[in-house]
Amino acid sequence: MNTKKLLSAVTALAIAGSLLSACGNNDSSAPSSAPQSSAADSTADSSSDSLPEESSAPDSSEPDTEEGYQLLWSDEFDGDSLNEDIWTREIRDPGWTNNELQAYTDSDDNIFIRDGKLVLKAIKVESGNATGYTSGKVNSQNKADFTYGKVVVSAKVPEGQGLWPAIWMMPQDEGKYGQWPKCGEIDIMEVLGSATNIAYGTLHYGEPHGEQQGKVVLESGTFADDFHEYSVEWEPGEIRWYIDGELYHSANDWFSAVEGEQDKPYPAPFDQPFFVQMNLAVGGNWPGDPDETTDFDKAEFEIDYVRVYQKSEYDTDVKKPEKLYRDPDETGNYIINGDFSQAEDLSDDKQWTFYLAEGGAGAAEIKDNTLIVSSTDAGSQEYSVQMFQPGLPMIKGKKYRVSFDAKADEARNIVVCVSAPTAGWGRYLPDTTQAITTEMKTYTFEFEMTEKDDNNGRLEFNLGKYGETATVYIQNVRVEEIS
Repeated sequence: MNTKKLLSAVTALAIAGSLLSACGNNDSSAPSSAPQSSAADSTADSSSDSLPEESSAPDSSEPDTEEGYQLLWSDEFDGDSLNEDIWTREIRDPGWTNNELQAYTDSDDNIFIRDGKLVLKAIKVESGNATGYTSGKVNSQNKADFTYGKVVVSAKVPEGQGLWPAIWMMPQDEGKYGQWPKCGEIDIMEVLGSATNIAYGTLHYGEPHGEQQGKVVLESGTFADDFHEYSVEWEPGEIRWYIDGELYHSANDWFSAVEGEQDKPYPAPFDQPFFVQMNLAVGGNWPGDPDETTDFDKAEFEIDYVRVYQKSEYDTDVKKPEKLYRDPDETGNYIINGDFSQAEDLSDDKQWTFYLAEGGAGAAEIKDNTLIVSSTDAGSQEYSVQMFQPGLPMIKGKKYRVSFDAKADEARNIVVCVSAPTAGWGRYLPDTTQAITTEMKTYTFEFEMTEKDDNNGRLEFNLGKYGETATVYIQNVRVEEIS
């Protein structure tokens, strides 16, 4: 097979020193078992190929070329007002997506340049007994679209319950593969104002909705303390996420399909022109609503620069990687350390993982071949106190059995499921409430896998939400294939 190359416009189109682009309704909700991110929707129209002349070509004041890349376009926000040859001020009504509360406006109160930085500001608006919010969102759609490259953004996020800053990318022509998520979405950075020590990078695609997410958790300080550099390297067969130059997540296995039909040729949907957008949302399914602690005087998302680079050429002759599926142990068990013979680290995202969120508080340990989960606050969600193990092979048409022994210090309920964290948080074993007693007993559940093959099924024990905090003891966990 002949190797195909995509020559970037950096090489192919140089006009009078200006570099031109190489380019030729999202509504996701939070899962019931673990955090999920999705930035807001975008509609797309066909448009012109070229980038704005005055900001396309690097000059002495613009950044140096990244190693292996050439600068395609950038905005350093050095002017007195937003460069509308690159950016469009997006206008949207409240509730347009994700149940967010803000109205995006074109007002200079919400979108402005200050001290060489773009500021997207959220404003609380009181009218009689009603409270509303306005905010800012900008996008480069139909002005600075490109296919493949490196996007680098320096930004400082705001703190505050209900604030949700995002830097993300959507396709110029959403109709090429179909409405979200079939069209694809690349989230370069999302941070929740209530937890500004964590930054997320996420890929959305497919039907059913698939996603892959990485995150960085700061050991000290927050992403609201100072500017950090968020970047994505997008290539035909791989997408990589960085913060301050450090790689923290990569993806090379995705798809685009109408449910029930064959997948589109890989690497669809990430083989078409995309554009950059940035916004500061207020409220919504993931961050929750603002409260009395949210200081809207400081609700500002600041962006120091946006820089887009491309390589001189890209090899587009890529193949989808073959999925790897975990083998069971000699007893047929797909769970690793299901007998809890290893006192493993439960915070390292390997094998068993203990997770707290949404007000959940507690601790977990492995002792005497027993997983012990103690809670001091059940939190507001079932997954607020959670133990899980991912990486389970789920093959369409096969039947599986989940079994475990459990007891508690006093009678209580737990919720058991096998979820799909990279396939839209679906359920292969539905959320099942199980009453457990003070006596160790064996519990068994069987199900048939009816969805597309997935090498990342996730067994979950959810102990949150219902005010029950009795310590739970779990032994002998098994997930096995049955005839």
